Amino acid sequence: MTFQIVGQSQGVDPVAAGLRCSACGNLGTFAGFANCKDIAWTGHGFVRQAGVRRCPNPDCRAIAFVVQDEGIVVERYPPETLDFDSTNLPSNILESLEEAISCFSAQAYKATALMVRRILEELCADRCASGKDLKARLSNLGDSVVVPKELLEAADELRLLGNDAAHIEAKSYDSIGREEAELAVELAKELLKAVYQYADLVARLRALKKNGED
Repeated sequence: MTFQIVGQSQGVDPVAAGLRCSACGNLGTFAGFANCKDIAWTGHGFVRQAGVRRCPNPDCRAIAFVVQDEGIVVERYPPETLDFDSTNLPSNILESLEEAISCFSAQAYKATALMVRRILEELCADRCASGKDLKARLSNLGDSVVVPKELLEAADELRLLGNDAAHIEAKSYDSIGREEAELAVELAKELLKAVYQYADLVARLRALKKNGED
């Protein structure tokens, strides 16, 4: 994160910011603390200010640095990370998912798409889906896992997005920016949830049933 303080600056009271904590993952209103002032200046047509905020979660209290234009957060550090459930995920797939999310947080959106494609490759390998290429393996994946047809179709779209990220000549998508990368991660999470986590959720629910109940 880089920004410049242009012209005169002054100390001002911090403005609370709604953020997802990069440490604990909770959403909350981050306020200033310990009488720390922000630095304010005029830039890009806005009254811009920068300073530190603290996570309101009493078990966390992590610190974030924010830049705000008229009270709206335009930059933050550490960057926000997308939340996910790691339950029952194989270690190699979990590692790739974490790397995809790290790339997204660093605004490396093409790298995000590449890591999502790797997740698909690892999922097919884990479920022994066969085929000469990823497209064929994803098609075969439906024979070894029970997932909605829409998710299998989404997986092929993720494959195409990963192709665009890897090859200059690929033109399936006009661009790979924040929106495309975020959707790719969200769809990958839903696919992994369907393959590895739904059964566990159902089993946990059934375990709560009373013995002998019809």
